[in-house]
Parts: sequence; structure tokens; C-alpha cells
Amino acid sequence: MGRPSSKVADAPFTICHVIKQRDENPNQSSQHSLPKADEPPWSNPLAAYIHIPFCAHHCCYCDFAVTDRHDHLMDTYLDALACEIALLETPRPMQTIFIGGGTPTHLQPTQLQRLLQVVRTWLPLEAGGEFSVEANPHGLTEAKVEVLVQGGVNRFSLGVQSFQPAKLKTLERDHRAEDVECVLALLRRFPVTISLDLIFGVPGETVHDWRDDLRQALALGPDHVSTYGLTYEKGTRLWKQRQRQLVQPVDEDIELAMYELAMDFLAGAGFEHYEISNYALPGCRCRHNEVYWANNAYFGFGMGAARYVAGRREVNSRSLDTYLRRVLAGQPATFQSETLSPEESARETMALQLRRSDGIERPQFKKRTGFELDAIAGSQLARQVERGLLLDDGTRVRLTRRGKCLADAVICDLL
Repeated sequence: MGRPSSKVADAPFTICHVIKQRDENPNQSSQHSLPKADEPPWSNPLAAYIHIPFCAHHCCYCDFAVTDRHDHLMDTYLDALACEIALLETPRPMQTIFIGGGTPTHLQPTQLQRLLQVVRTWLPLEAGGEFSVEANPHGLTEAKVEVLVQGGVNRFSLGVQSFQPAKLKTLERDHRAEDVECVLALLRRFPVTISLDLIFGVPGETVHDWRDDLRQALALGPDHVSTYGLTYEKGTRLWKQRQRQLVQPVDEDIELAMYELAMDFLAGAGFEHYEISNYALPGCRCRHNEVYWANNAYFGFGMGAARYVAGRREVNSRSLDTYLRRVLAGQPATFQSETLSPEESARETMALQLRRSDGIERPQFKKRTGFELDAIAGSQLARQVERGLLLDDGTRVRLTRRGKCLADAVICDLL
């Protein structure tokens, strides 16, 4: 995407302009059809995601809605984000908030202050709530951490990915292993929970390399660890390198050995494997992500952000130019939307909840969806139990260890 036109970059719109325009056009459709506050969490959002697309560098494997060429539009983007969130019309208390990206901490301290003020105004965090921010080890300064913590952030998710110089180079990460240790020392001065993201299955990586990454991660004492197998998303530079045979994917058997190593290594350190890719010390689960895996409702604001409100899924435009132009003109940024049928929604809930170690609880599933679990997937469940991929005690269905290794295939079969 090229530089947005001057019409967008220099648009003389303000939050007041957008609200005034909306009030003068009462029939204009809002992108958020808000349920009543007393409705259940699968209808009424108690979680909000806010997307910051700016990065110092766009990594070769990343398929998220990000940009590394438009730092001059950061303030304009914050204006637009404030306009979009203001469409809520009234403040909505949240139990969890997650600011992701991109690299939210690529913003300057004063810009982070602006962002957090908007969040406090429209999305006040309930007492005891979880407020997460994604951060890159490179560029996370003491001034930024202080602003974030003072603004209510109590959880940092660090994109470490690896401690191996060769892996970091392949992944085009802009930090060094020693940067992570420095950032952890900084964060430990504040009352925050710390999560580390790691990637395995990188071209040229060995099981020994992955074991060393896990060992170094645990030595830093995180509260939460996420482990992701490298994927080659179509259109990314890494995907193109694979197409040209410039990189060779790790053998599937080696990648499986890496996944099982993580399960054993982290369990041995006291971490609960509470979701396919996520591990937490007691009391340190990511409550925001648990909203997604329960298939509960959530708000989403910003370029490329998704939301699920009152049974309707919507996704904002992934184009920065389009997002700014539409929002600053008082128009919804929605790019795609759909409302699932009751049965489609029930099957989606089944697929998402099966990712959790808690699995699917039949009484809660019936209350949540209106369907008996066995009425929509009884034969498939029985088949996967027979194959040793699912455990079913009559009340709860969950993946076995082998089932976790083949989770995608199990879930596809159920759908």
C-alpha cells in the first residue's frame, strides 16, 4: 500500500465533527449494534480489542494488518480510533482490554497517553480487570512502560519469538536475545503479569535449538508462555521465499517433536497447558483470549480489527487509507460482516471451545447455544473418542494429548 492521499493525511476532521455528523444523521448505521448490559457474555461484550498497526519493521512471516511506512500518520490514526470508539455513545465497562498490533509500543509516550485516555473514557476497566498490551523487546523504554502502567495496563505480552540469533535473523526480528533480559528486568519493577511469545518450526531449526529457547524463556521467570508453530501465510515474504525454494520448512515429524517438547518442558515447570498454544502459571491465564475461545462477544476497534457483537461478526478494512478516510468521514470502517445461523454459531462455539484444556461442558454448551452437543456432533465425537483423540466423561469433552497434536484435523471433522 502506498502513502495515503493528502486528502486522508490532512483531513480536517475531529472527534467533535464525527459525533456532530452522526447526530445530524440519526439514520446512519452504526457498526456496533449494542445489546443490553444485562445480557449474557456471548451477546454482551465485556472484552475489547484495540489494534495499533504501526511497526518499525514488517516481519517476513507476518500476515496481520500492519504498516512500517506510515509513522507520520500515527496522530491521525489515533484521531480516527477515537472517533470509532466514540460510536459507542456511552461508556462500556470492560473486564478485559487488549491493545495489539502491529507494535503498540512503537507509539511515543505522549501518543500512548492519548490512546489510554480514550480507553479510560469509553472502555473503563472494571475492578480486577485484565489490561494487556503487546510489545516488542526493541524500543520498549522505561518512559513508555510508566505511561502504560499509570494508564491501567497490568499485563505485557512480549514478542520474543526466539533467543537464537539465526532464528531471529530468519524471522527478521529487530531485537537481540540480550534485549529481552533487559526488558524483563524493567518490567519486573512494576506490578504486571508478563507473557512471552515463542515461535518454533523455523527453517533450519533443530529440536535442540527449540529446547534452548524454552530453557532461556523459563530462566526469565515469565507468568505465561505462548508457543506457535511457524506458518507460511500466502502473500508474505516468507511464503514467497518458500515458493522460490529459498527456505525449506521443518519436517512435520520434527515440528511435532517440538510441540510435544513444549508440552512436557512447560508442564515440568508448573505451567498449565490451558489452550492449544498457551501455557500459564496458576492464576495467570490470558482472560482476554479466553473470551475468544469461549466464543463470547467482544468489541474490536482499529484497522483490520474484528468484533463479535450480538451474534454478528464484523471486520474492519485492512487498508490504512480506507480506514482513515471512512472513519474520519463519520462512516463505519466495516469491510466484511456476517450473522451465523443458530446451528452455525453452535458448531463454531464447539470448535473454539475444544481448543481449551477445559474442553466443552455439555450443560453450559446447551445453555450457550440452545443445542445439545450430541444432537449436532454425536457420531463425530464418538469416532474421535474411539481414535483416542478425545476424552468424553459424559459431561465434558476434551482433547487427549494426541488429540492436541492433531487438533486441526479433529476440529475439521467435527465441523
